[in-house]
Amino acid sequence: MSEVQSGGAPKRGGLKWAIGAVMLVGVVAVVYVIAQASFKPAELADLKEFKKGSLAKLDVPAQPRAAPATVFTDMDNQPHTLADFKGQVVVMNLWATWCAPCKKEMPTLAKLAGAYAAQPLKVLPISVDRDSDVNLIQAEMAANRPLVSFRDKSYKMSFDLEPRAAGYPTTVIYDKQGRERARVSGEADWSSPEARGLVEALLAEK
Repeated sequence: MSEVQSGGAPKRGGLKWAIGAVMLVGVVAVVYVIAQASFKPAELADLKEFKKGSLAKLDVPAQPRAAPATVFTDMDNQPHTLADFKGQVVVMNLWATWCAPCKKEMPTLAKLAGAYAAQPLKVLPISVDRDSDVNLIQAEMAANRPLVSFRDKSYKMSFDLEPRAAGYPTTVIYDKQGRERARVSGEADWSSPEARGLVEALLAEK
């Protein structure tokens, strides 16, 4: 009887060890899967599908572009950079009061801003007008609420973009990570279905 017991103990010990090893392997596998999911880069929306209609001139870079660190000012001459708006989808519009296409599309930017007022979206007009034209900037914004313009009278933002702005208006769209994802050189209808679709695709990204 004692011989049977002594022979069985190692077997039970071996079985416990095997079960423990299997459980450990299972735990390691689960941890690995979770870790892989955590570090996997978020899939970026394909914005090329919105290159149509009023956004026919939409340029979507193959890889997101870093935002310039250019300093611009608000109407009270307080400094800002694009980094101040990280966490929001930013529609930056470089414009001037002497630019007819800029003024023509401004109401559509106002409609876009109003439609997504409760969302993390910032429509960011940046005027390149001179100090002598501040009253014209203010009049344009008053006619297109809820927009509020910023200023870059030195044209620095235009030249710091990569590639630099081809003219006015130039509208650059940044995702919530602060990366350039699309751009339009020239006038566009920012209240159009394709413009809203583009914005919503970026808002949906993590």
